[in-house]
Amino acid sequence: MIHVAVGLLLRSNQVLIALRPDDSHQGGLWEFPGGKVEKGESVEAALSRELKEELGVEVQSANPVMQISHDYNDKKVLLDVWSVDAFNGEPCGAEGQPVKWVSQASLQEHQFPEANQSIVLWLEQQLSGA
Repeated sequence: MIHVAVGLLLRSNQVLIALRPDDSHQGGLWEFPGGKVEKGESVEAALSRELKEELGVEVQSANPVMQISHDYNDKKVLLDVWSVDAFNGEPCGAEGQPVKWVSQASLQEHQFPEANQSIVLWLEQQLSGA
């Protein structure tokens, strides 16, 4: 089981998404930024570290949203999803990955890994003000 810290960066009814590299697991699909929780590391510490490495931002405040277990047959993941309420810096693809802000209305226009479907549904509710 791969434990992954996932950050939902929200701004003006938009969320930040990143494109997975073609050569990675679920490559070519859009995702919410984050990465693996290392042994002995808290989820919050992993989230802060990964978002600094991937996006060049410093997390100031984050709150847990949900956990998702998913079996891809070749890989099992546990997504620890957090809403990043405040951060310093302007997110950019610090590892060369494309990133963009998308609205609730356009979330469905992007292909996400199966494990992210619950996150997309939750975001649609949040961004629509439901």
